[in-house]
Amino acid sequence: MKEESTGLIIGISIGVVIGVVLAISALFCFRYHRKRSQIGNSSSRRAATIPIRANGADSCTILSDSTLGPESPVKAASRNGGMSFWLDGFKKSSMVSASGIPEYSYKDLQKATYNFTTLIGQGAFGPVYKAQMCTGETVAVKVLATNSKQGEKEFHTEVMLLGRLHHRNLVNLVGYCAEKGQHMLVYVYMSKGSLASHLYSEENGTLGWDLRVHIALDVARGLEYLHDGAVPPVIHRDIKSNNILLDQSMRARVADFGLSREEVVDKQAAIRGTFGYLDPEYISSGTFTKKSDVYSFGVLLFELIAGRNPQQGLMEYVELAAMNTDGKVGWEEIVDSRLEGKCDFQELNEVAALAYKCINRAPRKRPSMRDIVQVLTRIAKSRHHKNHHHHKKSLSATTADEVSIDVDNQETKVTAVSQHRREESIDSAADMYDV
Repeated sequence: MKEESTGLIIGISIGVVIGVVLAISALFCFRYHRKRSQIGNSSSRRAATIPIRANGADSCTILSDSTLGPESPVKAASRNGGMSFWLDGFKKSSMVSASGIPEYSYKDLQKATYNFTTLIGQGAFGPVYKAQMCTGETVAVKVLATNSKQGEKEFHTEVMLLGRLHHRNLVNLVGYCAEKGQHMLVYVYMSKGSLASHLYSEENGTLGWDLRVHIALDVARGLEYLHDGAVPPVIHRDIKSNNILLDQSMRARVADFGLSREEVVDKQAAIRGTFGYLDPEYISSGTFTKKSDVYSFGVLLFELIAGRNPQQGLMEYVELAAMNTDGKVGWEEIVDSRLEGKCDFQELNEVAALAYKCINRAPRKRPSMRDIVQVLTRIAKSRHHKNHHHHKKSLSATTADEVSIDVDNQETKVTAVSQHRREESIDSAADMYDV
């Protein structure tokens, strides 16, 4: 009888413990699912919480909507039920927190942007605000728009990639926020804006030729790091003038890694990118490689040379010119008229010939980013050597003129002294005859 009572008590105790554990688990799952569902369906609340422009996309057309890419977590939840959605959300949250990038609160960023009133730009991801942090640091805060053609997947991609990618020619991510249904990325502030704003806006003045070559070299170095320095290598997939940002010293950095992918995975995906910059091979096959970035960089080089937007017939313009140049010399006819001929035409032909190799329709015939960096570095060094030699020559000529003037002055002084002495001698002789 005792043994039966003991067994009954133990059974009841185990049952109670299991029941409590199941109840707690069910409550946790219910609360988490409810929170995530609110995030997924918070379009109206986002609009009330933060002022976001209606036109989330920028002037550069994105080829395909995010619906063409891998399935979003919200869709997966609606079809497979709350549990799979909860697991997916848990994995993503863990990944972001493991990136090593600091997380900011919504309240801090709201205060730093003066309640999101300091708008400085608008991109495909969403609006960008200038922010003054409590530490005194000036940053740029990019907010995922409710109607963005990118989305949460791109947000996680940027956080995870930039958590491990560090180079002076890549825009540094200094933090993120994933709170109150908002997704925000916090970057180092690039005070001179995008390369596109300097090429096509009258307000910023004309970029000089020397500066264009240095910007091209900075971008090439950033891409070389992604292709050959990062482990595993990274393919950017959206190189364009809007995604090249300039700091106070006009040094260029590559930005916007929302479409980027590690080379070892997912080489074939839905076509994403910007019209005018896309590798024809990528469009036809759906396979992107490092050489896809090389093609986009070649288009960017021609954009720097011609000062013409790729979406406004740049490549047709280039192909017409190539018929007369044989791809090597004679590229002067496409140079940006705003430069008013103030550029080294030998350099121009070298850079254009390099750009033409980059846009070769056969990817294997395109140079690597390492080769491109070497060519642009040689051009920059050659110019520095020429300028230094010219300066020395000018300095030597100036010194020679100064010496000549000094000699003339000395001769004038000697002549004057001799004349004075002759006059004194004559005066002395006259005095002698007077006596």
